[in-house]
Amino acid sequence: MSLAFTMLETYKAAKLSREKTAVLQQMRLNMLVSYARANSPYYRHLYKDIGERFTLADLPVTDKPGLMSEFDNVLTDRNITMRRIDEFTAVPDNVGRMIDGRYLIFKTSGSTGNPAVVLYDKHCIDVSSAVAAFRTFARKQDFKAFMKNGKRTAGVFADHGFYLACGMSRYLSLKMPHKKSKITVDVNLPESEIVKALNDFRPAMLSGYPSNLALLADAKGLDIHPDVIITGGELLTDDIKQKLAGKFGCYVQTHYSCTESGEIACECSEGHLHINSDWVIVEPVDSEGRPVGFGVQSDKVLITNLANYIQPFIRYELTDRITVHDERCRCGKSSYWLEIEGRTDDILSFDNGVRIAPMSLYKILEEVREIRRFQLVYKDAHALELRIISDEREKAFEKARHDLLSFFLEKGINDTDIVLSEHRPQADKVSGKFKHILKE
Repeated sequence: MSLAFTMLETYKAAKLSREKTAVLQQMRLNMLVSYARANSPYYRHLYKDIGERFTLADLPVTDKPGLMSEFDNVLTDRNITMRRIDEFTAVPDNVGRMIDGRYLIFKTSGSTGNPAVVLYDKHCIDVSSAVAAFRTFARKQDFKAFMKNGKRTAGVFADHGFYLACGMSRYLSLKMPHKKSKITVDVNLPESEIVKALNDFRPAMLSGYPSNLALLADAKGLDIHPDVIITGGELLTDDIKQKLAGKFGCYVQTHYSCTESGEIACECSEGHLHINSDWVIVEPVDSEGRPVGFGVQSDKVLITNLANYIQPFIRYELTDRITVHDERCRCGKSSYWLEIEGRTDDILSFDNGVRIAPMSLYKILEEVREIRRFQLVYKDAHALELRIISDEREKAFEKARHDLLSFFLEKGINDTDIVLSEHRPQADKVSGKFKHILKE
C-alpha cells in the first residue's frame, strides 16, 4: 500500500459517518487479527480459543509488561529479535534509521515506569504521516499562516535516543536531506543555546512538552513569533495554555498520542480532541476492565492500533484516565471526542534560580534499565528522595543518582543530594493520582 493511497484513505475517512467508521474499524480489526494469528506466535497462542467470528470484547487484554516479556514472539517478522534491536540501538547514529531497511525502532519515555520498545513498519509510518498531514491543525487560519511562513517547524524535545519525536524527525531528515524546514532543539541544552537556536530558525510552528515550553516562555532574549504552538506528552493545563498564548501571541493546542498507538486524538477548532477512529480503537474502561459509558471518566483505556502489523497492539492497556463524549461537536466532525486527565508532574526549583521540567528527569531515569518503576520526591532544593522498584535496588540507585547529579551539575546545581527511599513509588492517598516527579 503506497503513501499516496494511505493519504487518500485517511482524507476520505474524516468525512465518514460514525456508522461507516465503525464498519471500517471492524474490517481493519479483522485484517489485523488474522495477520497477527498467522505470523505472531504470541497472538496465535493468545487467540487459540477465539473463533473466526468475534467481537472486540472477545479478545483478551494485553499490557506493556506482557508484550515486552514476550517481545520476540509478539513480532510478526521472525528475523527481528530483542538481541538484534539492542545491538542496533547501541549505535547512536542508528536513530531514525531502519533495521533491515524495514522498521523504525522507538523507545517510550517510561512515563509509567516501564519503558517499551516499539517498531513501526512502513504502513504504520505512512498512517502517521497521513494523520499529521490532515489533522494536525485545529484551525484553518493557523495552517494557512504556517504554510505562508515557510512551514518552519521547531520541536523542543530530547534530541538524542530512540524516542518517537527525535527518531521520526531524524528519519524524515535522512529521507529528505535537502529540506531544511524542520529542526529539533535538545531540551537539555543550556537555555541560552535553546534561545539562540530558536531565534535563528524563526519557527512558524513550535512544539514541545507543556512544562518545558512554560519554562521557555520566561527565557531572556527569546524573540520568536510562531503561528501556532502544539504541545504533547503531558497535560496542557489552562494556566500553561494562557501563559504560552500571552507570551507568543498565537493559538496554543495539544493532541493525545502515545508511541504504541500513534495519534489517538487530534484537536479541533472547538478545543475538542477527536478520536482518529479510522486507525485506532479506543475503549475507556473501569479498574476491573469493564466498559464505561459516554461522559464517564475511565480508570484506564484500551487502545488497538489498526496500522501496526509488525508489532500488533490489540486491546493494549494504558493507565490514562479519559472521558469519551458522543455529543455532536460544533466543528462539524462526526467522530467521538475525548477529554484526558494527563500527567501533571511538578517542576522543580533550585537555589540558583534554575527550574527543571519533569520530562528532562523522566529521560534520565528511564535509561536506567534496572529500574522498573520510579518516583523522584523533592523534599527541598537540597534534598531529593528516589523511590524505585528494581530487582537490583542498590545498583539501580547508584547509577540513577550518578546520572541525576551529573545532570544537575551541568545546570549549575551542586548542593543537592539524592537518597534511596525505603518506600515504593505511590499514588496520592486522597486523589489517587500518581506523580513521577513529586514535590512534598
